[in-house]
Amino acid sequence: MIYKGKTAVITGASSGIGLDYAREFAKRGANLVLVARRDDLLKHAASELGQNHGVKVDRIALDLSTLGAGQQLLDALGKLGVETDILVNNAGFGTSGRLKDENRERVQQEVVLNVATLVDLTTAVLPSLLAKNSGAIINIASTAAFQPVPGMAVYAATKAFVLSFTSAVWGEIAGSGVRVLAVCPGATATEFFDVAGAKPFGGLAPVSAVIDATFKALDAKKSRPVVVVGRQNALMAGVSKRLPQKAVIKAAGSMFLPKL
Repeated sequence: MIYKGKTAVITGASSGIGLDYAREFAKRGANLVLVARRDDLLKHAASELGQNHGVKVDRIALDLSTLGAGQQLLDALGKLGVETDILVNNAGFGTSGRLKDENRERVQQEVVLNVATLVDLTTAVLPSLLAKNSGAIINIASTAAFQPVPGMAVYAATKAFVLSFTSAVWGEIAGSGVRVLAVCPGATATEFFDVAGAKPFGGLAPVSAVIDATFKALDAKKSRPVVVVGRQNALMAGVSKRLPQKAVIKAAGSMFLPKL
């Protein structure tokens, strides 16, 4: 892919995976629009990226976990005069615990952010990319997408949606010059588990592993719909499809389901 002079719009760009995506796109010469709730962190990131890489960096402070937030972002991009070449739907969060104990408002925000806003932005941006026959949409799913996860039931379900949705869109535009990619990280060294109130099972992979896997897929000659980050994660994702569903659910629950 060509990145120099293009504009990448990245949600959840104030820290973690989103910020490292921004750094890599800037390193490759892409201009940026950073989107997240925390404007103080966005301001710092924009200053760093602009100074270090000499690219244009805009920022939009916006909570994407409300219905209609996608249109608010599109309106803000319009005011900036930005034409999106690359969209990274990275913003998202997880909740943990038994569903009976979950906060309904928080769960609703989780579904809106992880699913509704992602779909809205993908739907909005895709026609212009197809008209140019270039660009990319990167949707962040998870290895949690490959099986139900008792203890993180809503989060895993939202990521299963992202995986299915993105793969289907890839099928619709296959043969065009547009890349549509679902990225499935495993446990990664970000704020995710602190926000979710859960403990990771096993070690945390560096954010760089997610970035490397993404750009390897984007730069490959042949387009692919999904990339699973890490060989072990890819192996486990494949195994989960072959084992009896009850066994898979029980194993996932043993890792994340709170004890009674």
